[in-house]
Amino acid sequence: MSTTTATDTVVVGTGPVSLADVVAVARHGAGVRLSDEALTAIARGRAVVDDLARDPQPHYGISTGFGALATLSIPADKRRDLQRSLVRSHAASTGPEVEREVVRALMLLRLSTLATGHTGVRPETARAYAAMLDAGITPVVREYGSLGCSGDLAPLAHCALALMGEGEVRDAAGTPMTAAEAGIVPVTLTEKEGLALINGTDGMLGMLALALHDLDSLLTTADVAAAMSVESLLGTDAVFAADLQGLRPHPGQAVSAANIRAALHGSGIMASHKTPDCTRVQDAYSLRCAPQVHGAARDTLEHARTVAERELAAAIDNPVITDDGRVESNGNFHGAPVGYVLDFLAIAVADVASMSERRTDRFLDVARNHGLPAFLAHDPGVDSGLMIAQYTAAGLVSELKRLAAPASVDSIPSSAMQEDHVSMGWHAARKLRRSIDALTRVLGIELLTAARGQDLRAPLQPSPVTGAVKDLLRARGIPGPGPDTYLSPDLETAADVVREGTIAAALEGARS
Repeated sequence: MSTTTATDTVVVGTGPVSLADVVAVARHGAGVRLSDEALTAIARGRAVVDDLARDPQPHYGISTGFGALATLSIPADKRRDLQRSLVRSHAASTGPEVEREVVRALMLLRLSTLATGHTGVRPETARAYAAMLDAGITPVVREYGSLGCSGDLAPLAHCALALMGEGEVRDAAGTPMTAAEAGIVPVTLTEKEGLALINGTDGMLGMLALALHDLDSLLTTADVAAAMSVESLLGTDAVFAADLQGLRPHPGQAVSAANIRAALHGSGIMASHKTPDCTRVQDAYSLRCAPQVHGAARDTLEHARTVAERELAAAIDNPVITDDGRVESNGNFHGAPVGYVLDFLAIAVADVASMSERRTDRFLDVARNHGLPAFLAHDPGVDSGLMIAQYTAAGLVSELKRLAAPASVDSIPSSAMQEDHVSMGWHAARKLRRSIDALTRVLGIELLTAARGQDLRAPLQPSPVTGAVKDLLRARGIPGPGPDTYLSPDLETAADVVREGTIAAALEGARS
């Protein structure tokens, strides 16, 4: 198993790294080193490759070409050229640079597979790869190039190219430079190593791991936002009762309902209309059914986490070295399991955002906002209030619906029809990252709107949790009701607050 030391170094062993390890290395710059156990396993696997390299019979990936050229035998004096050519030709991505955290995640996951001893690389190659990651040197990988089968070939090839002392990298400070300028001592790859460095689902899996981390916080934030909207729209909290939720025993629904109850606990606004005169029996679905939608998203997230944890425990390469010393071709590099859940999460993200936007819209309509001014404006007609903030949310939700169209149902054959069905898992992961950013912004707009609604209910007091959220937004410079001001910076600030996890932390803090 991998471990994380007190000095924020992830020690990569023969077992899987954790989702938390991926976040620590990718996003927070944790260091990396290989365990002694891993180095022993790597050496054991390499011995198998060395034996087969001396065999006059050709063996795929060791003494043959690759893909559609797998039947061509390569003489011993050409095999280093073969590995170098493989990496250079496969480092073929194009477009904008991929985020540093994504590249670091995929490098950690590739290193984790190397550490199993099932790939046949030399210990010195694995050490050099770990050292590059540990030093914060990040190869430049570009947006397009992976079909998700055989794994994320092009992105991983750019990392292998840097290991060879070639290509573009950025140092720990983000400064662009060549690999040579970064001080990388070039590694000359030998039999099997080029394949071992590029044949995995590490890019799509790394992005899934980061998405799981982000969505843990975002779904709790969505619960808090829904609670603030129910409160400020004078909705009823009776529907969130535990016994009612328990009649439909989906675990995610129970968690979301509990979060909403906790966020509303002690609300003076809610108490103000719990009188015999109150006629509120049923709220609109965007209020009443929040636990059902958020809960379904939570359950989808847990399914995706299960798939991610299985993939973290995988040793993906082709060919692969088995425990009994065989070298076997296989299809484990196909990204379908990861691609499917990446697409599934994009659907859930789009729906949570869609419901959030509907709650925002209710605040702005005098026919539905129960006594608040039109568009929450200071002087309706002169001021537009939050009218266009809702437009922005609507535009984001429309984009999210397009991003929810699955990438994994698309397949374009490649490699002279040898690779005739591909996963498009990398593309599913890229669009999920855009979806998560859009959800972050939609929730920020709802929170900003609900907070203004709270202010307009004064002197009635919000709950401790929702009041703390409103105070946090105010402390970050987002103003309360008043004449119109430049709105875009406030929307960016609200998105930053959501992205930082501060809203979710406010709920957890109230429970501790």
